[in-house]
Amino acid sequence: MPLVFDVHLHIQPWTMIAPDAMALIDDPAHADAKEILSSPEKVVRFLDENEIERACCINYVSPDVMGFTREVNDWVANFTNGHRDRLIAVGSVNPLHEMNVRDEIRRVLDLGIRMIKIHPPHQLLFPNDYYNGVKELEVIYGTAEKHGIPVMVHTGTSIFPGARNKYGDPLFLDDVAIDFPKLKILMAHGGRPIWMQTAFFLLRRHKNVYLDISGIPPKLLLQYFPRLEEIAYKTLFGTDWPSPGVADIKQNKDQFLALPLSQQAKDQVLSKTALSIWPE
Repeated sequence: MPLVFDVHLHIQPWTMIAPDAMALIDDPAHADAKEILSSPEKVVRFLDENEIERACCINYVSPDVMGFTREVNDWVANFTNGHRDRLIAVGSVNPLHEMNVRDEIRRVLDLGIRMIKIHPPHQLLFPNDYYNGVKELEVIYGTAEKHGIPVMVHTGTSIFPGARNKYGDPLFLDDVAIDFPKLKILMAHGGRPIWMQTAFFLLRRHKNVYLDISGIPPKLLLQYFPRLEEIAYKTLFGTDWPSPGVADIKQNKDQFLALPLSQQAKDQVLSKTALSIWPE
């Protein structure tokens, strides 16, 4: 079996999720999620059972929509502490809810966070809102760029209550890619489902922009990105479990493997692009 690196697993504090958001994922399709997320050892066992070697544990501060407060960073740092060869800690700083962003981003990185997540529809801002007075975003991007920490940005829609989908258009990342040319930017979900062409354009325009295919049904992937073979070197595999509609990550992986792509492209997407970002 090929090495698989899932860059988008929501390994997060289940008890912190807001009730309205919980209603979308606490269902029979995710009946085992609470148990899996109860300990890092169970998560590692879950990865083994699904033939996943490494995973990014996605977390972000979103008190307005998802219920996650700044403590989510401490939670994921502690959760992954004994398994950092397998689990990549992902956290964030919310520029609209932090009194001192400069100190907080430094604190977050000191915890061992290895990727920053920006979720515009859930954090209620455009990713380039430093042009609109949210200068704290410049601090976040600049600090991540300086320390070689990638930033994942949700692109596309969200069905969670309170999400504002106008913020999900990936076009606003054009500014970020220009203004922070050494910052690795991962476009989560490739602008699904209405901004796929915009995402493809940005991917080809900017050397520092990458594509995370999580949350896109693998059977439809080549309909959305028919030239995936030529962008494989900038594409990363992810599942988005346990988000709505993502119940079985092994099935997700197997469906990707069944696509009519070269083995070289499959290996690149499944692990090699991610390993170029997190070699250890």
